[in-house]
Amino acid sequence: MNRMRQTQAQVPAIGIDFGTTNSTVGRASGNSQVELVSFPTRAGDTFSFRSILYLQQDRHGGRTQTHAWTGPAAIEHYLAAENKGRLIQSLKSYLSDRSLTGTAVFGRHRTLEDLISRILADLRRHAERQFHTPIDYAMVGRPVRFVGSESEEDEAFALSRLRQAFAAAGFARVDFEMEPVAAAYAYESTLDHDELILIGDFGGGTSDFSLLHVGPGVRQRGRKPQDLLGNSGVGLAGDAFDARIVRKLVSPALGSESFARSLNKILPAVPAWIYANLERWHYLSFLRTANVVEILKSARIRALEPEKIEALITLIDEDLGYHLHQAVQQVKFELSRSEVAEFYFRDGSMNIRIPVTRDAFEGWIADELRAIEQCVDSLLQSSGISRREVDRVFLTGGSSLVPAVRRIFTVRFGEERIRTGNEFISVARGLALRAEEALAGGCT
Repeated sequence: MNRMRQTQAQVPAIGIDFGTTNSTVGRASGNSQVELVSFPTRAGDTFSFRSILYLQQDRHGGRTQTHAWTGPAAIEHYLAAENKGRLIQSLKSYLSDRSLTGTAVFGRHRTLEDLISRILADLRRHAERQFHTPIDYAMVGRPVRFVGSESEEDEAFALSRLRQAFAAAGFARVDFEMEPVAAAYAYESTLDHDELILIGDFGGGTSDFSLLHVGPGVRQRGRKPQDLLGNSGVGLAGDAFDARIVRKLVSPALGSESFARSLNKILPAVPAWIYANLERWHYLSFLRTANVVEILKSARIRALEPEKIEALITLIDEDLGYHLHQAVQQVKFELSRSEVAEFYFRDGSMNIRIPVTRDAFEGWIADELRAIEQCVDSLLQSSGISRREVDRVFLTGGSSLVPAVRRIFTVRFGEERIRTGNEFISVARGLALRAEEALAGGCT
C-alpha cells in the first residue's frame, strides 16, 4: 500500500487495546462514536483478536519455509496441524522480564519485540482494510503495572519494549494511556454530568484501577493532571482464575492427587510439574515428548487409579489443551450466572463430567480476591478519598463478571453505585476517544 503523508486532521483516531489474551481495535468518528474492527473467523466475525502467534515449518521441494499466523487464524491452523509448530501467547506478560530477550523458533532466535510486532502488524492490516486508510498512529493501552514489574525502572523497560514492537509493526508514533483511564473515557461518553469514578479493568494478566474525575464539565473546562487522583494495579486476573480451576478441578480427575506403589512405598503417581503444564493450555504441546510418554506409561502400570493416568495420557497424546481450556472458560462463565455448574469436557476419547459449586470456586481464588481487595483499598488510602466520596464504580473486562469480584465493590460502595457494560470492548473504545482528543489538541 502506498502511504501518503497525512495532515493531522486526516490522521484516523485509532485506539488499540493489546491484551494478554485478546486484543481489540477501534476508530473514533466524532460525537463519541467508535467503530470497532471486525475480525473474520470460521464461526463468524468477532471484535476480539486473540493475542496469539502460531509458527509452522513446512518442507517443499527440498526447501524449508516458515509460516506465521496470528489471532483466530493462528488457532485454526494450530488445531488443524497434524505435526504441531510453535504456539506462542501471553507475550505481554513478559515485557518487564529482562532475562527474557526472546526464544528460539526452529533454530532461529526471535526477540520478544519481533514476536509481538507480528501480532500488531496484523491488527494494523485488518484496521487499514476495514477503514480504507493508512494507519501509522495509535493510542495504545498499557496496564497500571506490567506483570512481573517491581520498580519504575521495570515499568519503563516494559513500555520501551512495547513501543519498539509497535515501531517494528509499522507505527510511526504511538501514545500510551492507562487501560483503566481509557475505560473511564468510554464510560464518560455516556454521562450528562460530572462524577468522581473508580474504574476497575480486569484483563487476562492484570487487574488495574484508576480514580478520576470525568464528565462533560471536565471536558469543557479542559482536563487537568489533578483530575486523575491515582492508579493501582496487580499482576493477576482471568488467567489466574483459569489456572485455579484446572489445578483444583481438572488435574485431580487426571491423577494429580493419585498415588502409585513403588518398592513397597506409596508415592505420587505423576510428577507435579506435568500438571503445572496443564494450567496454560498452550504448554500442553511441550509434554508430547518421549521422556514424558515413558514417565506416564510407567506411572499407569504402578498407579492405584490407572484410569486417571490413562485420561492424562489421552489428553496429551491427542493434544486437547485448547479444548480443555475452552471447557474451563465455559464453567467459569456458568458459575458467574448460577450457584452450581457442571464441568463438561468431551473430546477425542475423553469424557469428563464434574459438578462444581460457586462457593468452591471462590475458595480456590481466595488469594487472588484478597490481592484485588488490598489493591483497591490502597488506592483509596493513597488518594485520600473515602468510599462515600466515589460517585460511581465502573467495572470492565471479562473477570468483572465473576460474582466474587463484583462483591468486592458492592461491599465497599453499594450495588447502586456499580456500573458495568461492554466488558470486552470498553478499553478499545476509550482509547479511540482518547486518540481523538489527543489529535484535536495536537498531542501526538
